[in-house]
Amino acid sequence: MVSLCNTSETLKILHAFFPPTFIMHKLLIFCSLYEFCVSGVSGADWGVNYRHSHICALKDSSVIMSCTYTYPTGYKIEKVFWTKNPVKVGEKFPDLSEDPEYSQRLQYLGDEQKNCTIRLSHVTQKDSHMYYFRFTTNVTEGKWTGLPGVSLTVTDLQVESPERVTEGDSVRLTCKSSCTLTDRATFIWYRNSQPLTERRDRNNQLLLQSVRREDAGRYSCALQEHTYISPAVQLSVTYPPKSVSVSVSGEIVEGDSVTLICSSDSNPPALNFSWFKENQSSAVGSGQSFSALQSGRFYCEAHNQHGSQRSDAVTVTVKGEAFINTLLYLHIIHQFVNYDDLPLSVHHVAGKSLVFVVTVASGGVFIIIIIIIILFKM
Repeated sequence: MVSLCNTSETLKILHAFFPPTFIMHKLLIFCSLYEFCVSGVSGADWGVNYRHSHICALKDSSVIMSCTYTYPTGYKIEKVFWTKNPVKVGEKFPDLSEDPEYSQRLQYLGDEQKNCTIRLSHVTQKDSHMYYFRFTTNVTEGKWTGLPGVSLTVTDLQVESPERVTEGDSVRLTCKSSCTLTDRATFIWYRNSQPLTERRDRNNQLLLQSVRREDAGRYSCALQEHTYISPAVQLSVTYPPKSVSVSVSGEIVEGDSVTLICSSDSNPPALNFSWFKENQSSAVGSGQSFSALQSGRFYCEAHNQHGSQRSDAVTVTVKGEAFINTLLYLHIIHQFVNYDDLPLSVHHVAGKSLVFVVTVASGGVFIIIIIIIILFKM
């Protein structure tokens, strides 16, 4: 009686290095422990053939493990099942259909003749194992486990992308998996959870040429006909200030200065602002707000590290400008005389004229300076 294992190539290699009696002794022990051999028949009569020895599947997808098996004529199949990972000597091969972690997700699609295909649904990374088909017959020694089995690796998807890109440049996003997917897949891309319908390709990369600021958002990827979508990754598009404009803050009150506000659309936000009066080359102010003390046409420039842009000029009319100038002149006189007790009184006359009375005391001599300014409302 001769015992043979299910691969003749292994025997050829062993014969090249060891004497036949040694090989036979070891094979008998090995076969009796693992039940990989059957007495009295040729190993060619027994076997399991897997369509794929390695499967890379997407998380939450369904996996088909296809296989066929053969056994000698005259034997009757009593049980067929799938098991996972090599078992220790003396342990029983677990039937996955009886395992609570698999029983609701595993479906046997084969038969008891020669087809041993199964479907495993909603796979996760925990399902990454070696899987084997095993069958038993009505003969005590007629048991077979198909080696080397099927290696299943379950992967998720991750978007690989730079955090930011400058407007006008090109950027490439990659939908990555931890292994090469067994089934050819069509990739789908999403921006802000909305599918980019024009971006369906067997290539796992998304190329954005001449990026616009509208391309900024959260990108994710998926496979067509699969429910799993990768975690989203933020892509930021940087650009110089655009749409720079000037607005007036609050109400314009006679006798007050006018406060102007400079605003812009930019990424990163503009932090430097310069103010100019038309027909003047030098800046008249800085900062996002500017107080105009004189009438004229003013504009602002907004700056960030990617460039700058100026606004359109706006016309500013300061009502009571002569009044403001007079106060400035009186302030100069006050500083020139340099008396701390210099009183200053202001009187309105009929709403159109102002009388400034400045009293200066010097060495007992009182000097009264009366300045009458007629102001006409503009």
